[in-house]
Amino acid sequence: MFSVFKKLKWFFKAYWKRYTFAIVALVLASMIDLIPPKLIGMAIDNIQYGTLTWQSLWNVLLLYGVLIILSYTISYLWDYNLFGGAAIMEKLIRTRLMNHFLKMTPTFFGKYRTGDLMARSTNDLKAISMTTGFGVLTLVDSSIFMFMIIAVMGFTISWKLTLAALLPLPVMAVVMQKYGNIIHERFMKAQNAFGDMNNEVLESIRGVRVIRAYVQEEQDLKRFNQMTADVYRKNLEVAKVDALFEPTMKILVGLAYTVGLGYGAMLVFENILTLGELVSFNVYLGMLIWPMFAVGELINVMQRGNASLDRVNETLDYSADVESPDDPVLMEKPDRILFDRVRFSYPGSNQYQLDDLCFSVEKGQTIGIVGKTGAGKTTIFRLLLREYPGLEGCLSISGIPIEELDLQHIRSWIGYVPQEQILFSKTIRENIRFGKKNAEDKEIYRVMDAAHFLDDLKALPQGLDTKVGESGVTLSGGQKQRVAIARAFIKDPEILILDDALSAVDGKTEANIIKHLKRVRNNKTTFISAHRLSAVEHADKIIVLDGGKITEIGTHEQLLEIDGWYAAQYKQQQLEEQEVIS
Repeated sequence: MFSVFKKLKWFFKAYWKRYTFAIVALVLASMIDLIPPKLIGMAIDNIQYGTLTWQSLWNVLLLYGVLIILSYTISYLWDYNLFGGAAIMEKLIRTRLMNHFLKMTPTFFGKYRTGDLMARSTNDLKAISMTTGFGVLTLVDSSIFMFMIIAVMGFTISWKLTLAALLPLPVMAVVMQKYGNIIHERFMKAQNAFGDMNNEVLESIRGVRVIRAYVQEEQDLKRFNQMTADVYRKNLEVAKVDALFEPTMKILVGLAYTVGLGYGAMLVFENILTLGELVSFNVYLGMLIWPMFAVGELINVMQRGNASLDRVNETLDYSADVESPDDPVLMEKPDRILFDRVRFSYPGSNQYQLDDLCFSVEKGQTIGIVGKTGAGKTTIFRLLLREYPGLEGCLSISGIPIEELDLQHIRSWIGYVPQEQILFSKTIRENIRFGKKNAEDKEIYRVMDAAHFLDDLKALPQGLDTKVGESGVTLSGGQKQRVAIARAFIKDPEILILDDALSAVDGKTEANIIKHLKRVRNNKTTFISAHRLSAVEHADKIIVLDGGKITEIGTHEQLLEIDGWYAAQYKQQQLEEQEVIS
């Protein structure tokens, strides 16, 4: 059960001063709380024997007032430091998780679904935070405070009566341990079910247009209700065990009270105890209720925290498939890019997506990559971005294998516009500035003009301050593409990758964007993949892929002379355009 503290020793070691102060203050506050019951017992004995005077009563009341002020002050200090530490823990792990997510490759996100990752970043994190806050509190109260109360009862009143009243404690320990094991198992299942439900909700929100288009609202709601019912059932199973803690504790505490009152009364009748001591004993016994409850809460919190920490650590322990070398080769700017007999297959795949790929790209060249769907165009770009491991052959930049270069350095050279544009639910200005921090509006308007988006911008209600909504939902497909292109343009990267990024724009817009590329990227490398061959006509080199292999390579004119797939496809598209015009 206490293994969770062992797993978190790195945190307690880093913040030992805060937690030491909190625990010491908590113990001091507990010691102060032990004094008033003794004062009550002494006052009752003075009343019984007629020795109570106004002076002694005022002294007791004054001391009581001082103790209240001290207890309040010290309690504030331990509460602030202890639960402040829990907030620090939550912040630290949340930051570690976010940093971890940003370093992960697509393989990781293929294994862990977004909804499950969100569950681990929210519910599980709260459970861990509870462990470092409320868990430490219950640990101290169920051990140190409990033993302090028992010691005061035994040493200052009666050991016999104390031992008799505490007979139910061994039973409580056995029962609480059993409850804790059951809670750990059921809580893990409940958290997994919550992660599945989260993922279902995210997918439904993202695909709401498709759901409506296919009139699947009722079916989607039915699936959601089934998942919420499953989460409810699993959490109910946890609640059933959780609900047993309090009644069990009440029974045990009730037995302790029964023994204490019965046996204590007998000791008073035999003049072994005074009435005041019996009253003090019962007050202490009442104070013992919380530490006994704390034992149950401690086991509950520890088991939940342990289960959640295991889930979070499982995520954090996942090593990135692609990492920077320990001693990377430094390079200011990329020059020649060479694919030398490159072969690659995605993790879990039994066949190569790229096979024996050989071509070179000189600095400043524009490279067009075309081919059938699934030919391997995007895979080439993913290798340049180093998203996957397992590359065979050699992919080098300026003669240096890409594996020897710093990962962040490589990506800082690249401006990437993927097939599926990702826009953040912010304003258009903020989305463009993602490519260049603190870019001025003048620069933003320039790249938006280059992306042929200025006319669309004028039609938007708040111009650059228009919020694009979740994943750019308020914009059309073509508008999202052009905002993404503008974001890449403003970065002015050494290597620009347009992965079928012109598919949703019309021919005139495409021509304007290509014209801009030819004008401003004379000394910088550009990759363009496209299904519409007009987007790559101007390229210095066009590569035709089929099944991950290069079948044709050359300029537009050379490929037309070869009269292969490229020429046939180009002629077909020209005929289609003429039919549309006519």
